[in-house]
Amino acid sequence: MPIELKIDSRLARIKILEQNGSKYKVDIDGRIYDLDLLKVESDTYSILVDGQSINMEMIEGDSLNEYKVNTISNYYEIEVIDAARRYRNASKSALNGDSNIISTPMPGKIVKIPVDVGDTVEKGQTVIIVSAMKMESEYKSAIDGVVKKIHVAEGDAVEGHQALIEIE
Repeated sequence: MPIELKIDSRLARIKILEQNGSKYKVDIDGRIYDLDLLKVESDTYSILVDGQSINMEMIEGDSLNEYKVNTISNYYEIEVIDAARRYRNASKSALNGDSNIISTPMPGKIVKIPVDVGDTVEKGQTVIIVSAMKMESEYKSAIDGVVKKIHVAEGDAVEGHQALIEIE
């Protein structure tokens, strides 16, 4: 399963193809690399890439899945974007965004729809509850408005990024 990393402002997709001890074959954004990775100290690693040695210090960031990485010549802020992080970020963006279409970032099941077409809703009001990854998440309206269309029903299985409810 690919891992997504946000490296400063760049998003990279990484997939480990093979591992044998400290040797890895990885796919980074479609390019294959052979790596030899050695942990030198608790937060320091030595990586051989195509015969070139890179030493890096990896320090835990302010929150889970965030790191600060130093090499001799560069500094990076890295965030590991796993499934749970994508789900949490999308749930937060539904409240903070200005979109009138509510969607879920990953597949799930519709648990409850506490609104009907024509209902007036306020910004921050729960309009749908979706179960995914053994968690129930409430999706809230990002705007004050009226429910224009409901694309799903309670009990429906949904795909990621599928439109669920429209508010105008």
